[in-house]
Amino acid sequence: MKKKKNCCVTLLQLTSVMALGGCVGMMAMQPVAYAETVQYGPELEGFMYPYPVAQYSFSSQRQGLHMTYMDVQPQTPNGRTAVLLHGKNFCAATWQQTIKVLVNAGFRVVAPDQIGFCKSSKPERYQFSFQQLARNTHDLLASIGVSNPVLIGHSTGGMLAVRYALMYPDQTAQLVLVDPIGLEDWKAKGVPSLSVDQWYARELATTADTIRTYEKQTYYAGEWRPEYEQWVQMLAGMYRGAGKQTVAWNSALLYDMIYTQPVVYEFGKISVPTTVMIGAKDNTAIGKAAAPPEVQKQLGHYPELGKAAANAIPHARLILFPDLGHSPQIQDPVSFHKALLKTLSPEQ
Repeated sequence: MKKKKNCCVTLLQLTSVMALGGCVGMMAMQPVAYAETVQYGPELEGFMYPYPVAQYSFSSQRQGLHMTYMDVQPQTPNGRTAVLLHGKNFCAATWQQTIKVLVNAGFRVVAPDQIGFCKSSKPERYQFSFQQLARNTHDLLASIGVSNPVLIGHSTGGMLAVRYALMYPDQTAQLVLVDPIGLEDWKAKGVPSLSVDQWYARELATTADTIRTYEKQTYYAGEWRPEYEQWVQMLAGMYRGAGKQTVAWNSALLYDMIYTQPVVYEFGKISVPTTVMIGAKDNTAIGKAAAPPEVQKQLGHYPELGKAAANAIPHARLILFPDLGHSPQIQDPVSFHKALLKTLSPEQ
C-alpha cells in the first residue's frame, strides 16, 4: 500500500481559484468559474482531492485493482471512525465539508472511492454487486486497522451501507443513510429494463449541461449556486477526456447493478442502530426517464419512502429536511451537519 502526497491542493479550474486551505483546516467555499473544456483522466487524474489520498491495492476476480481513499486523522480523537460512502454521481471528494466537520468532532474519517468510480480502478470486466463492493470496503478498512466503523452512506452509498451492515453486523457500530436510493424496487414498479449496452449509449451522451440540469432538479430542489459547479465539472471532465469510453462503460455496469439489486426487501434484517436522513424534495429514481408517464408519477416520493424505510428498519430514526433535495450535505451543510452530529452523539 502506497500513499500519494497531495495535501493542501486546489481543485482544478482555469479562470479562478477556490482555496481549500490546510489539510485539516479551512475549506472556504468560494464561487468558481470553470472552463467547459477541462479534461480529466479515466481515474479522475488532474482533479485534486481536499486531503491526501492513498491506494489500497488488491486482487479481485482474477485482476489487480486499487481503491483510492482519504484517511483523515483528528487532532483530538474520540476513538471512533466514520466511513463515508459516496453516491453514483459522486466521489469521495464531494464529502469534503462532512470530513471537516467530523474530524473537528474527533472522528477519524475514511472516505473511499469504490471500484468503478472516480480515482479507483475501472475494470473492463467486473461482476459488480453490492456484496462485492462491501467486501472490497471491508478489506480496505481491515488493512488500515478499522473494525467497527460508523457507516454514513449517501445515495447509492446508502444501498452499499445497508449491504455492508447486513454482511458485517458485528463490525458496524452505526448506520446513517442519507437520501439512500433503493428505497423502492423500480423494476417491480414498472421501470423497464435497460441493457448494459443501452446504459452505455446513454452514458456516452453525458455532458456538463445534462449533469447540471439533472442535479439542479434532483439534488438541489430546483436551485443552483456557483459552488455546485465544481461537482458538475468533476464528472463532466472525465467524459471529455481520452478515457471517456472506460468511464461510460463502468457507469453502465454500475447502473445495471443498482437497478437489479434492490435492498428494500431486507430492511427488516438490519440489526445495527440506524438513522435515515431524507431531503423531502428528493425525487431520485433509477431509470425513471425510460418509464411511461403513469409509472414516473409513482416513483421517487422520498417523504413517503423515507418514512416506510424507517418503519421497516428495527428501531430506526427518521430525520426529514423539508426544503432540501437529494444532497442535503451539500445544499445545506449547516443544518445537515448539526443533525448528523446529534445523531452520532453517544447520548442518542
